[in-house]
Amino acid sequence: MIRNYLNLFSKKYASQWMVLAVDSLIVGFAFVCAYIIRFNLTFDFEVENLIIQLPLVIVMGAIGFLITGSYRGFVRHTGIKDVYNIFNAICLSSILTIFLVVFVREMDLMSDFTIPLSIIIIHSLVAFLALTAARYVFKHFFHNVVNKISSYKNILIYGAGESGIITYNAISNHVSSQVRVVGFIDDDYKKVNKSINGVNVFHRKDISQSFLESRGVTEIIVAIHKIDNNILRLLVESLVDYSVQVKIIPPVQDWINGELKVSQIKKVQIEDLLNRVPIEIKKSKVSKELNDKVIMVTGGAGSIGSEIVRQIAHYDYRALIVVDQAESALYDLQQELKQNGHHNFVPIVADIRDKNRLQLLFQEYKPNVLFHAAAYKHVPLMEYNSYEAIKINVAGTKNLADLAIANNVEKFVFVSTDKAVNPTNVMGATKRIAEMYISACQHQGKTKFITTRFGNVLGSNGSVIPLFKKQIEKGGPLTVTHKDITRFFMTIPEASQLVLEAGAMGKGGEIFIFDMGESVKIFDLAKNMIKLSGLNYPEDIDIKITGLRPGEKLYEELLANGENTLPTYHKKIMISKARELDFKWVKSKIDELCISNIFFKGSESIQLMKEIVPEYISNNSELCKFDKKIETPNKTTSKNSLISSNN
Repeated sequence: MIRNYLNLFSKKYASQWMVLAVDSLIVGFAFVCAYIIRFNLTFDFEVENLIIQLPLVIVMGAIGFLITGSYRGFVRHTGIKDVYNIFNAICLSSILTIFLVVFVREMDLMSDFTIPLSIIIIHSLVAFLALTAARYVFKHFFHNVVNKISSYKNILIYGAGESGIITYNAISNHVSSQVRVVGFIDDDYKKVNKSINGVNVFHRKDISQSFLESRGVTEIIVAIHKIDNNILRLLVESLVDYSVQVKIIPPVQDWINGELKVSQIKKVQIEDLLNRVPIEIKKSKVSKELNDKVIMVTGGAGSIGSEIVRQIAHYDYRALIVVDQAESALYDLQQELKQNGHHNFVPIVADIRDKNRLQLLFQEYKPNVLFHAAAYKHVPLMEYNSYEAIKINVAGTKNLADLAIANNVEKFVFVSTDKAVNPTNVMGATKRIAEMYISACQHQGKTKFITTRFGNVLGSNGSVIPLFKKQIEKGGPLTVTHKDITRFFMTIPEASQLVLEAGAMGKGGEIFIFDMGESVKIFDLAKNMIKLSGLNYPEDIDIKITGLRPGEKLYEELLANGENTLPTYHKKIMISKARELDFKWVKSKIDELCISNIFFKGSESIQLMKEIVPEYISNNSELCKFDKKIETPNKTTSKNSLISSNN
């Protein structure tokens, strides 16, 4: 019964008029105390005068509260600003009282009405102390009595420095906060066993599951700014092992108007646990590169393409042409851009396989810079849909590249993938062939062709993170193809930012690769996602090993055999020094591949792909049979190999 009453009480707020009435009564009580103090704690004064003066003093106090608005604050969240408002109200009411006394005296309205100045001064001090004390007593009662019995959750703040104190104040002063900070955690022994605002500071070694359970802690907020990313990752990983939810505060530069808001404290995301430092680009060349240019983005409604569009939308371009065949996704992007105040863009539903349609777009809009992000990218699907993979990833890229040369596009930036390196599947092979065609086109016309190559993107359509989230929502199990499988990861904004930067720095003919840190074990990624969901592995959710999918390999690579890297002005962006290609032979073979694909000659197309990309060796796929028919190909033997494989 008491618990239910306190729960109900904790969710209600006192009327501001009730607060005004109570404050006015405290002012009246303080006036009586002022008389008693003035006369040496006795009643040796004319009580009749006190009775006459008391209502007027209360009215003056109420006027002061109304003018300063001190009664409007939430009493349970009283802070320094509230105390400042009370001080202003008392000062104002005292001044009004003095003016009233002088006015009555000068006008000779009430000959016996007077309030000694000493009484007014004592009353001001007593009223200020009483009003402030009353608020803090109520605040203490609410947070230390009501919260213990009601359903408020207890949290710990990791970090007893400035950031931790700011976090504590943000939580304490938040009007709808339903949490109670029960302690700080810090590694500095100088701070341990001390208190901040009455809250104890514990050492990191004190933290255990029993420690957290004894205090009812359900959440830990990491509030440390100047900390190495790897140390932060290890810290967060150690905390998610406990049965608590772990949150972190954003960087200082992301605070709203320099102040931390409770709404900005976010759950730890899976990218916070990756063994890599987020890539930041300073002194970017992108702004100068895109200034007053007509920019076209293909695949502009996809995961990477849409983020490229969002980032471009903040620059001073002349026009932005967004091309995609996905009508619904393109519509959603259009509405998003409009709502964010961006209107200088043209959404176009078109298929990059339709060269005639593309030609009309190039003639109408005359793009200066083209970002090509349109592609089929799902490995298992493309393994048995090679016709579509070749038609989009190879023929579509070929269409765009040819039109870029014919229409004098200044720069053509191609978004590739690490799966194009020593490919083991159709998707990777088609992207590698597209890279090769891009390299061959560099030797024609004035267009500068640039390729960017990076690994998996967190949160992109069809990636492992959304899949794991859906599986967790359904209660598991999480499916991992192999316990030792690893992948490189980066976030969508990072990948898009690097594509733009590589496009700006490219002189033509380069393959830019990005430093993505260390590769991540997908099995460990799955376990961390279970922990971040507040569940335990394998008790709550298990992980099932399903076996490698067709075309999938254990380890991804960013460099092919025979490739090295050259540095750029940004340490996270490197140039792949690829092996020399016979561009004339490459183009003729790619033309042959596109023609073969038009006539649905699946086996012939696969063999042509393996001839064009000698390092393309199928893995865990029905297409492995074609590897045996291809000897180590070169310019002289490739034709004979192709003929023999067709017989």
